[in-house]
Amino acid sequence: MLKKRNRSGQVEISKEHQEYLRSLKREKNFIRITQIMVFVLFIIMWEFSARKDMIDTFLTSSPGAIFELILKYIKDGSLFNHLFVSTTETIAGFLTGTILGILVSILLWWFEKLARITDPYMVILNSLPKTALAPIIILWAGMGFSGIVVTAASISVIVTIMTLYTGFVSVEKDKIILLKTLGANKFQILRKVIIPSNIPNIMSVIKVNIGLSWIGVIVGEFLVSKAGIGYLILYGSQTFKLDLVMMGVFILGVIAAIMYFFAAWLEKKVIKY
Repeated sequence: MLKKRNRSGQVEISKEHQEYLRSLKREKNFIRITQIMVFVLFIIMWEFSARKDMIDTFLTSSPGAIFELILKYIKDGSLFNHLFVSTTETIAGFLTGTILGILVSILLWWFEKLARITDPYMVILNSLPKTALAPIIILWAGMGFSGIVVTAASISVIVTIMTLYTGFVSVEKDKIILLKTLGANKFQILRKVIIPSNIPNIMSVIKVNIGLSWIGVIVGEFLVSKAGIGYLILYGSQTFKLDLVMMGVFILGVIAAIMYFFAAWLEKKVIKY
């Protein structure tokens, strides 16, 4: 027995189970520390190679130069403006693509014939290069904020629909039959079985859509924006200021990582609930 109750009725965990939980915690801490150490080691090797002229800093820059440039942009306040623009566009595109994808997935599950009709079109739309179509999408949606948001949403929405619809129709049929025999309607089946069974799929889609939304935003900013991380990267490449390019890529990675870890934290809370 791993668990037993004491005289007061409280559950006591056995020593074996406590040791097992401690081993899981140690493994988790080891993975986190290793991840941090890999990143730190990479930065150290990069800076060392730059200082010893082992790499061409004109092409690769260096952590020191990037840090100095970040401080410069922080002091003049422009970095926060670029961060705000890109982050706002990404969140808007992410929410639009994810929510719309979930709603369409539910609609296709609800109407099976509609799903069969639209199935080949979903495959075709998913195969289209959205980044290559970004100029057309921006012309249709607008040359500013709206165009970039639609571009970001268009990259993630089809992936969301196809992934979640597959998860919806893959739910165990026995559970659905059981609810039907108890008199449940379709909305109750959706709420009690389909959605709860696909919480892991939904959270996985959310984490994937973070990266896809950033791709759409950066592509959109390359084309029409006058501010944002994508604008900084494009401006740096056009003027051969590769320190600026690398700074933009570094900041982009940091923000994407923060959003990913937030999604992972949210996933644990939702699944636990």
